[in-house]
Amino acid sequence: MSNPFENAFQDKSAWQQEGELGKSLGGSVARDEKMDSGRNLDSILRIPVTIQVVLGSATMPVSNLMKLGRGAIVPLDHRVGEPVDVVVNGRVIARGEVVVVEDDNSRFGISLTEIVGPPTNDITG
Repeated sequence: MSNPFENAFQDKSAWQQEGELGKSLGGSVARDEKMDSGRNLDSILRIPVTIQVVLGSATMPVSNLMKLGRGAIVPLDHRVGEPVDVVVNGRVIARGEVVVVEDDNSRFGISLTEIVGPPTNDITG
């Protein structure tokens, strides 16, 4: 039976040799790597994401949902003045206040008041 990690060590050795070769050639390999990482970053920065602003939510039985019609008001769990959640691809990334866009009074925007950090994996008991 062969060692599954053996190839990984051989690959690492090849990377080290390639890096040394790049240094001896005046760093051309290092410059190419920087250019490649720049191209990779550009590719990532062009990925579209969906941004949603959650004003609130409501829970109701299907029977009440079926009775809704034009002009019906659905009360949400957030109150006026409370921060709204800014969600990117299903994850809350920030909170903010709803504002009217200065250039176009017919549009709303969000003034960010808090950036939400990544979730912690702390286990509290």
